[in-house]
Amino acid sequence: MPQLHRPTMEKNRVETSLSSLIRNKSLLLVGAIALLALLVWTLGSSSAQRWLPAAEGGSAVDPLCVTGNENQTTFYDDPNLSYSIEKPIKNWDEKRREWLKIHPNLAAGSSRRVLVVTGSQSSPCKNPIGDHLLLRLFKNKVDYCRVHGYDIFYNNALLHPKMGSYWAKIPVVRAAMVAHPEVEWIWWVDSDAVFTDMDFKPPLEERYKNYNLVVGGSPDMIYENPSWLGLNAGVFYIRNCQWSLDFMEEWAKMGPQTPNYEKWGQILTTAIKDKLYPVSDDQTAMVYLLMKERERWGDKVFLEHEYCIQGYWLHLVKTLDNITRNYIGLEKKIERLRRRHAEKVSESYGTVWEPYLEEAGYRKDAGKRPCITHFTGCQQCSGEHNSMYEGDSCWKEMERALNFADNQVLRNYGFMHQDLLDSSPLSLVPFGFPA
Repeated sequence: MPQLHRPTMEKNRVETSLSSLIRNKSLLLVGAIALLALLVWTLGSSSAQRWLPAAEGGSAVDPLCVTGNENQTTFYDDPNLSYSIEKPIKNWDEKRREWLKIHPNLAAGSSRRVLVVTGSQSSPCKNPIGDHLLLRLFKNKVDYCRVHGYDIFYNNALLHPKMGSYWAKIPVVRAAMVAHPEVEWIWWVDSDAVFTDMDFKPPLEERYKNYNLVVGGSPDMIYENPSWLGLNAGVFYIRNCQWSLDFMEEWAKMGPQTPNYEKWGQILTTAIKDKLYPVSDDQTAMVYLLMKERERWGDKVFLEHEYCIQGYWLHLVKTLDNITRNYIGLEKKIERLRRRHAEKVSESYGTVWEPYLEEAGYRKDAGKRPCITHFTGCQQCSGEHNSMYEGDSCWKEMERALNFADNQVLRNYGFMHQDLLDSSPLSLVPFGFPA
């Protein structure tokens, strides 16, 4: 009997093994398909998250993988191209366009992209608290850039050995343009300038769309009654284009790297009546260049004297406590203004304030936060300052302005300074503050 059943049993075992194999392969195939689908979904989800714009002014750029056709020749491969202010670049607009074509992921949103450039000297400060102040001033700029999705370049090296002090900014800005063809605007900010309105965003695409250089100044004090105070060259926006390279080249011709530097000091003192010292400086040189060559440059220069770009610290710091009360007063009345939110969306929340500030009558120099408080005449690193400033008023008021700005940042982390003149103690911000 067993012999009669053996073929049937063996046949059943073969069929069973074959069925089991088919089932196992089917399961493996289904599993592989599921795993592949999960992998595709994961990569797609990760990629989608990475490609979201960091801020309204940014662009959909993958921060982990910014690539292009790296085998294609660009202007960087030209041995004659120089980052130096002394060697002109021609056809820069065309060079930028071609480079952006090779890097399409950076071309998207390039017209809105901003690089903030600032810096300080390379050696340690003589002022005992100078390095501490420089660190806090840099942190202030980093905070502002993080909120708005801007990149920042901090330089503390002389890019031209003879262009020191206030002239050092020109070779830095020029080199930054070449190093960053993906940005449309370079925003130069002196080291002694403090961002005191973290919600402020320059209207580059609206108010300044037809201009290449925006600097705080008075047209009358440039073209009609020239004064070395007709503009302030410590904060300006300059477009990354051929016009700007040409302008900086002309501007730099009055600098200390030229053989006619002493002569330029005499020319500027003669032409600008209120200039006291026969030394060529960057600010008076810009005034002179605009005054003498208005037809060449004037149409593309916006001398800002109505909208916020920067303000002189001496009168602004006295208003900061009152401004704090103004904003807290609005928060008490309007619940949506005191709503907590992630720092990443601070820029959009900042726009919510505008109609309420306008309705309350708060505007530039009248109850609204100053966009930038510039400590002109205070040399935080050397410890020297204009003789008209009393004692250590420069350093105390810098601390006040920095803490005023810091409170706007710390609110998103749940803390704030109670006393603007004391940086150390912090208070926890309760839910619903300041209701």
